[in-house]
Amino acid sequence: MSDSQTISAAVAALYNTYPFPPEPLLDEPPPGYNWRWNWLAAYSFCTGQRPKREDIRILDAGCGTGVGTEYLVHLNSQAQVTGIDLSSGALAVAQERCQRSGADRVKFHHLSLYDADQLSGQFDLINCVGVLHHLPDPIRGIRSLAPKLAPGGLFHIFVYSELGRHEIQLMQEAIALLQSDRSNYREGVAIGRQIFASLPPNNRLVRREQERWSMENTRDECFADMYVHPREVDYNIHTLFELIDASELKFLGFSNPRQWEASRLFNQPDLLERAETLSDRERYRLIELLDPESVTHYEFFLGRDPLPYCDWNSDEALLNAIPERSPCMDGWESRCLFNYDYQIINLSEEEFEFMKACDGNRTRSTKAILAEVPISIEKVRSLQAQQLILLSP
Repeated sequence: MSDSQTISAAVAALYNTYPFPPEPLLDEPPPGYNWRWNWLAAYSFCTGQRPKREDIRILDAGCGTGVGTEYLVHLNSQAQVTGIDLSSGALAVAQERCQRSGADRVKFHHLSLYDADQLSGQFDLINCVGVLHHLPDPIRGIRSLAPKLAPGGLFHIFVYSELGRHEIQLMQEAIALLQSDRSNYREGVAIGRQIFASLPPNNRLVRREQERWSMENTRDECFADMYVHPREVDYNIHTLFELIDASELKFLGFSNPRQWEASRLFNQPDLLERAETLSDRERYRLIELLDPESVTHYEFFLGRDPLPYCDWNSDEALLNAIPERSPCMDGWESRCLFNYDYQIINLSEEEFEFMKACDGNRTRSTKAILAEVPISIEKVRSLQAQQLILLSP
């Protein structure tokens, strides 16, 4: 057996032992939303405008127990969804999960990411969350998936960062040293929990665990995925873009753009001016160097041209656009609601009236709505920038 096959078998064994993610199975659609899994919201984020089509094909590459797959079905009412995974145990849970919640527009395949070429056709949205960094060869993995992305499609990726996960790396190695058999994942979890219980409360690894991970790690599945995984590749900005460049796809941006703004760290104009002269990649590296604990992962979109883009700086274009309320918010119809990132938003009365006019709108232009709702065009532009409305040219 080759090294690659050995690693793949070990990863499959982990997830057969601890199917992941371990979220409970429901007899109804899952609660809430993740806007990155909603085609309308994700496309608008990446291009500035609403997609023309909703009857798309979605691939959940490395679907695990189907938590993301289930959301992809329920958040995209016209999409056909395909899920693939290396673990037969995880796939069995995924199938049951989706059957129970009525996510019936999905097909599952027991398949490695390396064998994505066995799938028919291309996909408008590929979702690959927490998977590439567990492959024996992540570059081979992204190169296998990239050709399956259709023209005008989006590729959503999540991988780990080395800087924000430094304490995890230390604990992973410590557990491995004390294990009698690294393939015995239950032993690894037991040893890891013993170590945390034995270390003093002010220990750096204990503090980081308590501050950042302890709530989710009460479940053995999460603890195992974090601390006894047989394969993990952690990235920095340099190695991340080596991975991205290998795909030969277009980098569309991080899905948490505020994290990567220099103004978040610098309040001195001279430093901010110097930072703004850097290339994007240099600025990203600067930010992760100065605020390493906040960068535990990278979540971003790639795309395949032709992809449109509109920043709506032109008043004429904005006035002629058709505005529609974003599907990713909670608490509507109310002036106080949760936005796409579950942050509280308080709408002014005029913003609220404009949003009501946009609710379900597919024909009326901004100009037509402004004839009835007294709101400035700059506030309309602000609503779009906050992803509260989607715009169609």
